[in-house]
Amino acid sequence: MQSFSLFSYISFFFLFTTLSFVKTVLTQDGFCSAPLRIDADSNSQPLYWKVTNPTLSPSHLQDLPGFTRSVYKKDHAFITPESQVFSPLPDWTNTLGAYLITPAIGSHFVMYLAKMQENSKSGLPPSDVERFIFVVQGSAVLTNISGNVHNLKVDSYAYLPPNLDHTVETDAAATLIVFERRYSGLENHVTEQIVGSTDKQPLLETPGEIFELRKLLPTSLAYDFNIHIMDFQPGEFLNVKEVHYNQHGLLLLEGQGIYRLSDSWYPIQAGDAIWMAPFVPQWYAALGKTRSRYLIYKDVNRNPL
Repeated sequence: MQSFSLFSYISFFFLFTTLSFVKTVLTQDGFCSAPLRIDADSNSQPLYWKVTNPTLSPSHLQDLPGFTRSVYKKDHAFITPESQVFSPLPDWTNTLGAYLITPAIGSHFVMYLAKMQENSKSGLPPSDVERFIFVVQGSAVLTNISGNVHNLKVDSYAYLPPNLDHTVETDAAATLIVFERRYSGLENHVTEQIVGSTDKQPLLETPGEIFELRKLLPTSLAYDFNIHIMDFQPGEFLNVKEVHYNQHGLLLLEGQGIYRLSDSWYPIQAGDAIWMAPFVPQWYAALGKTRSRYLIYKDVNRNPL
């Protein structure tokens, strides 16, 4: 009888220990899933704060000398925060810039980050160059030659036609993403200054796709490029594996995912930028537990010849 009782005790102990282990590793997200990482301050942070404070920031890589996630190839470039180089922007006051994409890489446009400080002021682009600015942190004041003044906050943007005299000024720190390109004009078609914000733009139909799309500029022939805002919920992805003549300049504003470029696959997080050359195969899928959103430049309305 004693032997049976000891065996029963050992069996019960083993069963209890096993069930406790199973209970530990089983979570509401599935067997052996990674614990949910919750940033207690994320809900109180401003929109797009991860662009200037990425999860994997340069400081996290300081103990890995020589390491960067950035990649440059003939048909694409993946540009990450730890390899961005800031220097004073020509003709701007109290502003540091990091050129992410330039014609030296093979593009026909320029894309750069402008970190404006207290009492900063923008310069003008070269002659016949159009400009698009999008505020990702802080606020700025846009004034044109006619004296029209616009207060630009996070998620606000402005398109400035070529040769339009204007200034962008700040009295505190602000970060802008800026696109510039030499305007390809069409006879009897003229662009106009545009000021807006993403949330004011309507959602557009995306046949065969499930992501949400907004276009920040008019689709009329006068405009030779557009800026799209594309939103993906976790697990959503592009249905079409795109290959086309258009170039792209992209900045991930929120979230994380996987981007395929040619035969390479890149984990991407908020703050990462991408250049895509014509005809590079491209595809995106959103990962994580929150929405991912990116801003993307696309040339339009012009014959590629």
